[in-house]
Amino acid sequence: MNFFGQKEEKPAGPDPLFAATTEMEMYTDLFNKMASTCFDKCASRKHKENDLALGEMSCSDRCVAKYLEAQEKVGVVLQKENEAQMAKQKSLVEMQNALG
Repeated sequence: MNFFGQKEEKPAGPDPLFAATTEMEMYTDLFNKMASTCFDKCASRKHKENDLALGEMSCSDRCVAKYLEAQEKVGVVLQKENEAQMAKQKSLVEMQNALG
């Protein structure tokens, strides 16, 4: 019940808090994997300087750009597959409704 004594209605669709939490976890995971991969690939372990060398910085920039580009391409493929699956599901439901 809400403040006015009426029954509260839940909004239809997914829970926005759950969606936001899931999205934040996904971006955190993406950042952690990207940082780990690019650091391991680009940072030299030979010296103990606080800052990256110029070559290490440009390698990191290229690595991050390529990592994000690959993630975007994978996302597009998954989106298309998801849309195709939803269309199949919709046509199956329509067919079932037509038959009975």
